[in-house]
Amino acid sequence: MELTTVWFMLIAVLWIGYFVLEGFDFGVGILLPILGRDDRERRVLLNTIGPLWDGNEVWLLVAGGATFAAFPEWYATLFSGFYLPLFLILISLILRNVAFEFRGKHDDVKWRAWWDRAIFFGSLLPAILWGVAFGNIVGGVDIDADKEYVGTFFDLLNPYAILGGLVTLSLFVTHGAVFLSLKTLGDVRVRARAIALKSGLAAAGLAVAFLTWTYFQRDGAQHAGWFMVLAALAAVSLLAGLEATRRGREGWAFIGTAATLALAVTSLFTVLFPNVMPSSLDAAWSLTTTNAASTHKTLTIMTWVAAIFTPLVVLYQGWSIYVFRKRLGVQHIPADSPVVAAAEALTKAAANTTP
Repeated sequence: MELTTVWFMLIAVLWIGYFVLEGFDFGVGILLPILGRDDRERRVLLNTIGPLWDGNEVWLLVAGGATFAAFPEWYATLFSGFYLPLFLILISLILRNVAFEFRGKHDDVKWRAWWDRAIFFGSLLPAILWGVAFGNIVGGVDIDADKEYVGTFFDLLNPYAILGGLVTLSLFVTHGAVFLSLKTLGDVRVRARAIALKSGLAAAGLAVAFLTWTYFQRDGAQHAGWFMVLAALAAVSLLAGLEATRRGREGWAFIGTAATLALAVTSLFTVLFPNVMPSSLDAAWSLTTTNAASTHKTLTIMTWVAAIFTPLVVLYQGWSIYVFRKRLGVQHIPADSPVVAAAEALTKAAANTTP
């Protein structure tokens, strides 16, 4: 297997990890004002992702760095052509991350309310824009003979890409609701399960429409058959996850929604290959794993580095999830000290609660 193909597959794995892990982060942030009926419930929601969100974002950084090193032409065209939406995503993530850190620094209702809004919008915008970005990448954009994007920002807001944004939004909300039903106790858990069922049905309908449109959009693609198999498996995983949610089997439900995201991203990369950015102007001008790649020597060195450090990152991520696997409820949140609530809640949960 050629190294260009290996690195295309590795970048796909990195995006799968990001969508699966950051997906429930975004879902929790979006559901914060919906499920959190008072400050203690909102603190419960935030504490479920408190130890995980910064580690989850590492997958995005590595995916971007790997794209830059392995496929510099892809990186250059993507980040110049998609500059504004990617800039909006970056600002949203910065605002969201600052909100996580500063929300509990001052004991004031208005202070926390403003940071809660920052968390909500900082989760909502990326959840939509990542779907829009991937919709454009898979569907094809205006790339000229010089391998440069010649369209405008509004060209990226086409119906197919917007549908992709709605799919990622609904899937992340469902994934986040299932995660909360797995990680919380009491009324929050019950309400999260109910939202997961409703948003999951909406996500199923949107996803079927998007994947069907993708099949016709990429008509004649080299791996269209495998794309349909993976898309069907993603739909089955989502329905299985919703059924597990209905039965109160939150662990299996989370596996189902995680598998849905993983299979959906895999299907998109499958139908994209060997292109990395198809040109809608002329197929001969498309960026591929061959004409967008770095030198063989660069890819060889990167492969050795990835072989050493990728397993370490996966092991650390798994260890973090295992350590903070306990459920949280409002009984673990002190009512009088929001500044120290996160540390105390996590300590009590690790010592006193069970999954």
